[in-house]
Amino acid sequence: MAEAQLHYGTGKRKGAIAKVWLRPGTGEIVINNLSVAEYLHRYALTQIVLEAFEVTGTTGQYDVKAIVLGGGKSGQAHAIRHGIAKALVEDNEEFRGPLREKGLLTRDPRVKERKHAGFRKARRRKQFSKR
Repeated sequence: MAEAQLHYGTGKRKGAIAKVWLRPGTGEIVINNLSVAEYLHRYALTQIVLEAFEVTGTTGQYDVKAIVLGGGKSGQAHAIRHGIAKALVEDNEEFRGPLREKGLLTRDPRVKERKHAGFRKARRRKQFSKR
């Protein structure tokens, strides 16, 4: 594997961080040394991971190796998608426009709000009792 063919992108979403490497290939996707179907288990999450390839029309042209840490499966899938999009732009600058248009290059800033004192969760209060 030549160094010039390898493209890297870091993706983030909620508590998940994904390190993604792309190289020209047959479309094989490996996440934490497991296939995408074995790791994510859900078809919808697999589609999220593949979205950047569909937008750019490069489905099946790159092999993906991803190492993902933290968060849940959904956040990890979105982090991998973000990393793939950034790596695709590193490979070909022409992909920036369509990926930006679909919002795949923007890190989603939404995270869970912290719990506050006197509340059950962040905003869920204790049940009010009149008597």
